[in-house]
Amino acid sequence: MAKRFNEESPIGDILKQFIQENRLQVGMDKIDVRDAWRNLMGNAVNNYTTEIMLKGNTLYVALSSAVLREELSYGKQKIIKMINEELRKEIVTELVFR
Repeated sequence: MAKRFNEESPIGDILKQFIQENRLQVGMDKIDVRDAWRNLMGNAVNNYTTEIMLKGNTLYVALSSAVLREELSYGKQKIIKMINEELRKEIVTELVFR
């Protein structure tokens, strides 16, 4: 049974504890990475993005344009750095374009 708290706590702290106790952080990271990609890359890239998937520390991004895939492959390290800065933690270590 869940523990009851008699003192008041901020909702953010309660949610963090809930996520930690129920081992939901991996799922939350997947959602956060997907949102960070959409926010950072903008509409031009998002229109050609068909799938975003995080497995372990590798981010797989499926693109419908071969030209865009080639262009983005030149800036992989910069994209990884931007995503990790957006998330404020080191989640993505490798980026694979499909």
